Amino acid sequence: MLETIARAVTRKPKLVVLIALVLLVPSLLGYVATRVNFDVLSYIPQDLESVRGEDLLEEPFHMAATAQLIVEDMPADYVAQLQDRIEAIDGVSRVLSSAGTLGSQLPQGMIPPELGEMFYAKYNNKSSTQMMIFFENPAASDETMQAIKDIKQVSSEKCFLAGFSIMINEMKQTVDGEMPQYIALAVALSVAAMTVMMESWVLPFAIIFNIGVAILYNLGTNIFFGEISFVTQALVAILQLGVTMDYSVFLYSRYHEELEHHEDKRDAMAVAIQAAFVSLAGSSLTTIAGFASLCVMRITLGRDVGVVMMKGVVLGILCVVLVLPSIILVLDKPIHRFRHKALNPDTTGLNRFLVRFRWVFLVLAILAYLPAVYSQVHTETYNDLVGNMLPETAPSVVATDKLRDDYGIVNQHFALIHADALTTGEVNAMVDDLEAVDGVDSVLTFRSYVPDSVPDFFLPDDIMEMFQQDGWTYVMINTSFETASEEMDTQINTIHDIVKQYDPGGYLTGSATMAKDLYETASEDFTWTSWLSIAAIVLLVAIVFRSLTVPVILVACIELAIFINEGVPYWTGEVVPFIANTFIGCIQLGATVDYSILLATRYREELQNGHDRKEAMVIAAASSDHSIITGALVLFCATFSVAMVSHIDLVACLCKMLCRGTLISAAVCLFLVPSILVICEPLIARTTLGWRRPYQPRKKRTAALAAAEGPVPDETGEAEADVPALVAGGDKTHSE
Repeated sequence: MLETIARAVTRKPKLVVLIALVLLVPSLLGYVATRVNFDVLSYIPQDLESVRGEDLLEEPFHMAATAQLIVEDMPADYVAQLQDRIEAIDGVSRVLSSAGTLGSQLPQGMIPPELGEMFYAKYNNKSSTQMMIFFENPAASDETMQAIKDIKQVSSEKCFLAGFSIMINEMKQTVDGEMPQYIALAVALSVAAMTVMMESWVLPFAIIFNIGVAILYNLGTNIFFGEISFVTQALVAILQLGVTMDYSVFLYSRYHEELEHHEDKRDAMAVAIQAAFVSLAGSSLTTIAGFASLCVMRITLGRDVGVVMMKGVVLGILCVVLVLPSIILVLDKPIHRFRHKALNPDTTGLNRFLVRFRWVFLVLAILAYLPAVYSQVHTETYNDLVGNMLPETAPSVVATDKLRDDYGIVNQHFALIHADALTTGEVNAMVDDLEAVDGVDSVLTFRSYVPDSVPDFFLPDDIMEMFQQDGWTYVMINTSFETASEEMDTQINTIHDIVKQYDPGGYLTGSATMAKDLYETASEDFTWTSWLSIAAIVLLVAIVFRSLTVPVILVACIELAIFINEGVPYWTGEVVPFIANTFIGCIQLGATVDYSILLATRYREELQNGHDRKEAMVIAAASSDHSIITGALVLFCATFSVAMVSHIDLVACLCKMLCRGTLISAAVCLFLVPSILVICEPLIARTTLGWRRPYQPRKKRTAALAAAEGPVPDETGEAEADVPALVAGGDKTHSE
């Protein structure tokens, strides 16, 4: 079947290219229609209490998201009119202020002075008023994003918006503005890298066009998921470009070899397709395994990135064997016409040096593990994925600083309790306990607006409906602690215990509480997710090589590169997102272990060609170095562009670590793996089927067959009759 497909593709190359272009139309429509989710907290498990509490705020209270608006040094009339305009905006459920909505229904004298302090501040001979804005829909919903845009339009330059939903809005604007820039830069740098490493001016553009087609197919088919995360949206094109470029180079190299054996270039390409598909399908499994390991995380952000990237790798392979051959055949003349000398230095001398001093490099590799592991374990991380994503100059960050400095408020918790579970006295007692918690600035309930002497039936229905719905009521707790700080974690635990003390069926929620749940859940995921990715790739490599030792050696070498990469921030004093190490560990292992597999495969081939183990490595390494350098250089260029351009710290940090890790993995494969493989070769030969000789299934030996075939080969591939000679030193093929 593969032969039939290969022949069909090569006979009508222009038709195949035309079909590929036509398929871009639905892909573009799907890409535009796919929603991007910028709310990192929405990816925590849905069975957690913080999520259940958030669901109650959304329905029935219509308070799915909140924001704080600070109005500086403006008259009361302007503030009142601004509040009316904001309340009229679609998607805004209500606005709270010291007077405004509630002051129009109750006498001003009945509002407690501490409530006025919550919404009004004086500093440096200036004054400001705070409004609390509640949205009907979740923080990252399209309706809330539009409502925030409308609020900004009706507000003056003396108004400052803060809050989780505002940060999400600014993240969306930042990513939307940056993506075209770093994708264009990634393409330009990748083409430049391929042009330097390849012998044609035209071939890099053919390869990058094919990869671009595969990326658009991947982005377009995301419509079947309904939505993807902004992390996936930001990384998918860059990662797919970096990890699938090698497949294109392999196909063209094989095509170039087959041209010498076929008069018709179409026949040469058909053979190349068949040979490439089998090899690419095998080598891509390790990359897919790296992304697949992310899918088992309870934090569904990992699954979001993993599934889309697995689909991207599969589509990349399909485009390499179905679309790229046609593109190359159509452009075959200009590809060969516009040739130049490529950068392809002879590394034979370097590899002889590495093989000669192999024990020195083995010792260096072992010694490198100690500081690498230590620095990786002690790298400082931050847990607040939202608060640390934007630069300090972002408007929402400036507004958050004002909110903290002027009002002593940084975060809000919401305690959801059953309305009939507590008496008025118990509610007051709970409020007193909450106010006594370290870092709590104020506590707001419906009783905050009126004295206890005023009975519930005196309160207007609007106020009661605002605070009580479907048997639930909420308590808003304002705090001065930063999200994901140690003080905040302690505060959340204390408040949670207080809420459960008064109402065992109550919930505590809010962005800080959900951020804490995100970190704790992810921490449980990360350890076994990392081990799962290692185990999966070790198993795949073991199957490919039919070996017990080759996968351990190769994966151990790449793990060294990963530890070094993840430990660099310890030495530079950089603080990274807490999810960075797990994501980088899985992605770097899956994307760069192919470098060591390529070298080991070529090494086995040279051993089977009859070379001794040292000479075989010199030949194998010299032949593989160019491919390793080319692949690493393109992946580096692709991720480097995002690291340089993006102002979203999570995205920039992941790409910076990945581009650095790519170079480290390549360096390990170029300088350490050759020495280690040569030293371990005798052990590998005894633990690998067909290592020195192509593996053949064992036949049942008859007397006639024994006479015809001679002595039975042992597990190393040498005949039993030769064992005495080997022991005696008569055959030096694989000896020191």
